Amino acid sequence: MDVAPLNLGMIAAYYYINYTTIELFSMSLNAKTKVRGLIEIISNAAEYENIPIRHHEDNLLRQLAQKVPHKLNNPKFNDPHVKTNLLLQAHLSRMQLSAELQSDTEEILSKAIRLIQACVDVLSSNGWLSPALAAMELAQMVTQAMWSKDSYLKQLPHFTSEHIKRCTDKGVESVFDIMEMEDEERNALLQLSDSQMADVARFCNRYPNIELSYEVVDKDIIRSGGPVVVLVQLEREEEVTGPVIAPLFPQKREEGWWVVIGDAKSNSLISIKRLTLQQKAKVKLDFVAPATGAHNYTLYFMSDAYMGCDQEYKFSVDVKEAETDSDSD
Repeated sequence: MDVAPLNLGMIAAYYYINYTTIELFSMSLNAKTKVRGLIEIISNAAEYENIPIRHHEDNLLRQLAQKVPHKLNNPKFNDPHVKTNLLLQAHLSRMQLSAELQSDTEEILSKAIRLIQACVDVLSSNGWLSPALAAMELAQMVTQAMWSKDSYLKQLPHFTSEHIKRCTDKGVESVFDIMEMEDEERNALLQLSDSQMADVARFCNRYPNIELSYEVVDKDIIRSGGPVVVLVQLEREEEVTGPVIAPLFPQKREEGWWVVIGDAKSNSLISIKRLTLQQKAKVKLDFVAPATGAHNYTLYFMSDAYMGCDQEYKFSVDVKEAETDSDSD
């Protein structure tokens, strides 16, 4: 999908979302929206107006409101949208909840990913880079039940805060660092049972390790107003594909990716494609060349399911003057 004002109705239909929700997204999202705002906007979706509020539950929700990182302004604890916001934050913080609240959270999560994906589409059709990247990151956070500031190791099964501290003290900070360790060293560091280690190995085998290369086509003859074409080649290192491994996400889901070209300095998203990736893929992104001179861009490759495997590459394009009629004779 290239950046063009998408018909809101098309976005609503594509994600099976209530039209009033898409209108809400369109009116509430802006160029400065951050994760906190995204959680609030998504929680206000019409899809959540039937989340039940049980008798005496307001006390539980009041306690929850004290604990979540993003405090709400004058929350009404009998409002299903307030409850949705609190339960989404509780999920990201991995808080222990009662069975009833846990079941409500599962109901909320069952719709959250497509609501987030719809936000990405609304944001990208407005050309807003930083909130679109924040929404992509929120999809990862919701899937893996963690905040973006948390250690990426938190995604690994059976990893407690103690395991994570032992790892980070040794300079082991990413899932890739865990994969690269020698078996004996890894076993000594983690001290997990054989069956737990098998779960860790399964996660590591599924964790996306993707080789990306790209080229700007005819880089030396790009003219103002003409096309800039970027070809991206993707190849998965590991053979094993399958549903996302996310023990705290209630549904099976397949991983997806976004490839984005943006200008971070002006916060503009210039081109975007969404894809699923089995073993290999080729993606073509294009946009109209701006005014003459050197322009800096960033190519982003973003997961919608795992944290810590996004990639970004900076490149520049030197745009020549537009061709005049006499040039082409």
